[in-house]
Amino acid sequence: MAAGGSGGDEAFQTFYTEVKQIEKRDSVLTSKQQIDRLLRPGASYFNLNPFEVLQIDPDATDEELKKRFRQLSILVHPDKNQDDVDRAQLAFEAVDKAYKMLLEPDHKKKALDVIHAGKEYVEHTMSQKRKQLKKDGKPTVVEEDDPEVFRQAVYKQTMKLFAELEIKRKERETKEMHERRRVTDAWTAGGASSPKARLRRKRRTARSSSRPKSRWSSASEALLSSDGLPSANKRSFVDIML
Repeated sequence: MAAGGSGGDEAFQTFYTEVKQIEKRDSVLTSKQQIDRLLRPGASYFNLNPFEVLQIDPDATDEELKKRFRQLSILVHPDKNQDDVDRAQLAFEAVDKAYKMLLEPDHKKKALDVIHAGKEYVEHTMSQKRKQLKKDGKPTVVEEDDPEVFRQAVYKQTMKLFAELEIKRKERETKEMHERRRVTDAWTAGGASSPKARLRRKRRTARSSSRPKSRWSSASEALLSSDGLPSANKRSFVDIML
């Protein structure tokens, strides 16, 4: 009987937690509140979690995901928020991006992996706390035993992991960009001053100087080298060209 009562209490607690979550979600389902939520300070990191953007459980089905996307996209669509079009457009883009990300199996798996890692971290922390409490001869009850506290702890850790991964991604991109620039600069510098480049320039110069002069060039030099006065032993510029 006790076991049944315990199971009933656990089921009720789960139900109560879900109800509180639904109430919390429903409280921000107005267009303005959703736009504010999606563009709040730190949104660039909060919105890295597509499930958080759509406010949907990671275990949601594809149909539930589609339904949620439609609901949110209508709420924040610029056409519905003519008094705040620019911000509505940004919010809509965040929702659209999150939805498309979850439609891609690989991207969805990566997001789920981060969420699971956050949960495992919190559970590991709880285990370590219990071990220490037991070692100290104290009751092995930790604050995360409360479902809401546990959920918040997982949420915070998950957001932290998403942010850390994004920071590392940006650092990697910056490093790769600098490396590409370094290689390009080295190639450009080498191409302009390397021995091979100097030899190529020398050969081009030699070929240019050894080419026979055109009639126009020869005539021009003859004209420019003269003193500009008529001479009996010199042909005129016009005569040379003809």
